[in-house]
Amino acid sequence: MSAPLRLAPDADASGAGLHVAIIMDGNGRWAVSRGRPRTAGHVAGVEAVRRVVEAAADLGIGTLTLFAFSSDNWRRPDVEVRALMRLFRSYLTAEAGKCAENGIRISVIGRRDRLSPGLVRVIDEAEAATAEADRFLLRIAVDYSARDAILRAAGRLRHQGDLSREAFARLLADPPHDGGPAPDVDLLIRTGGEKRLSDFLLWECAYAELAFTDRMWPDFAGADLADAVRDFYRRERRFGAVTKLVPVAELA
Repeated sequence: MSAPLRLAPDADASGAGLHVAIIMDGNGRWAVSRGRPRTAGHVAGVEAVRRVVEAAADLGIGTLTLFAFSSDNWRRPDVEVRALMRLFRSYLTAEAGKCAENGIRISVIGRRDRLSPGLVRVIDEAEAATAEADRFLLRIAVDYSARDAILRAAGRLRHQGDLSREAFARLLADPPHDGGPAPDVDLLIRTGGEKRLSDFLLWECAYAELAFTDRMWPDFAGADLADAVRDFYRRERRFGAVTKLVPVAELA
């Protein structure tokens, strides 16, 4: 059987790997459908994060950005917000050392001024512990709004000279704790059956391929991620240009 064809504007590969972004949706509905509290769905969702992170680097993914908590999520019940923050803190505490050992760098994007000082300290420690890792970048979006990020970047334009898209991307990655701009998103996945971006990486997703699945996030596994990546390589990515056929090896 001949190798599948990927349509691309050119054959140049940066070597940085794919940038996959995931809106991890469905935790609450997964729990309610089983007669359990919504917080139980978030606990199960953390296990899905572990599965997906473990699988990602072996699928040619160089950057994985997970939407953990949006700026709009502050409007959820206090008990759910507190549970989410505890889970996030526990995940970073438990996984930072493992990530460092496996070459996974952690970067948390979004606002920090509304997070508790204890959580901010844990974030800082996780980022410092994994700062030298260079195999794979795990970005976690917490208190994140793409529209707010674009608005803040636009507010700094008056201090710039000639501005390019790359320069604006660097403005989006400010403040410094955002770790610098990541590559544009290649593939965006949303679980849980909804089909919208929900204010996630709007600038970076300008040419992203979109994949929506009815599978709830706690049920999402490495095999589901692999299926989405395979489908990505079957798609035509023209970026507004006339493309040429570039053969790629089929994923195992």
